[in-house]
Amino acid sequence: MSKKKISILVNDLDSGGAERVISVLLDMLHSRYEITLFMMHNIIFYDIPKDIKIVIVGNSKLKDSGVIKLLKLPFIAWQYRKLNIDSSVSLSFLSRANYINIFAKLFGMGGRVIVSERSMPSLQYIGSIQGYINRLLIRVLYNRADIVFANSKGNALDLRENFKIKDVRVIYNLFNISRIINLSNRYTILDSSRFNFITIGRLDEGKNHKLLIDAIKDIDANLYIIGDGELRDSLAEYIVELGLEKRVFMLGKEKNPYKYLSKADSFVFASNREGFPNVLVEALACRLPVISTDCKSGPREILAPTTDITVQLNSDLEIAEYGILTPIKSIDKMREVMRVIIDNNKLREDYSKKAIDRAMDFDRSKIIDEFINIIEN
Repeated sequence: MSKKKISILVNDLDSGGAERVISVLLDMLHSRYEITLFMMHNIIFYDIPKDIKIVIVGNSKLKDSGVIKLLKLPFIAWQYRKLNIDSSVSLSFLSRANYINIFAKLFGMGGRVIVSERSMPSLQYIGSIQGYINRLLIRVLYNRADIVFANSKGNALDLRENFKIKDVRVIYNLFNISRIINLSNRYTILDSSRFNFITIGRLDEGKNHKLLIDAIKDIDANLYIIGDGELRDSLAEYIVELGLEKRVFMLGKEKNPYKYLSKADSFVFASNREGFPNVLVEALACRLPVISTDCKSGPREILAPTTDITVQLNSDLEIAEYGILTPIKSIDKMREVMRVIIDNNKLREDYSKKAIDRAMDFDRSKIIDEFINIIEN
């Protein structure tokens, strides 16, 4: 019996959270479906099955401005429509790919169109003409898809309330927890003379690594930063300016960040906004105590799952069930909670013991059926 043909459309498979989810999905689904992976840039950071067909669509360049990307949308959508002629389902991830997927449907592409929102658009797209256009496109286009799903309850609520998207499902990101644990056992060494904090994330304004650097300045601890991005040089200069070169270490992109996570004492996260931060689950899988800003959305759903997702801390800390939450953009509160986790051995041990149980809630074996259901339904 021939396999059902499906297509997955994404900008590329660089080292982001959505891209990691796609790599896990491809590994889980390729034996069941005939999958074509459509990308706009030929960048693959994650391992994917060798039998996945890859097609580059459009003439996109990484350096294209927002205006150029906008103008190219209908042309790439038309090309995608012509190339994607026999898939029964077209599944897209991230806003730009979602727009193209829906435009292709409007241009007559057959099959069902499923789009996945990975961020909170009302916070992601603000303060510019480009932001206004993105908000408009989401409002106009998403209701034309056959299925819209978000990767957190917070993102789904944002789409419903602020963009009037009628029906938004929630499917959490899925993880290969056993693989994370296996990779975490690989050899590496961190400086054991001090308490070691570690963080992972793209080096941009939204992830707010500068806050972590400021917070650790007056704490006798190390900070390891895994990730790359536009602020790498300025953050490196800032570390030198503060005289922290021997306590703050920038490790760049890492194919296996888990070997570092498992050797650290605590994970710390300072993001101003999120969709569903994969790194929190990955840190839990490595049995790390987790500190995170209570940004919208994601951290509260992961670390305090029985609480109201609309709550956001303004001034207090929250010793939550699976980690500690702190207000966004507060250096003082971040410094305070870092000291709490250093000084309280019992709290660290309690979090470490139950971390893997929470991580397993997001294991691929528990979530893959939700993806199969939207493909088959």
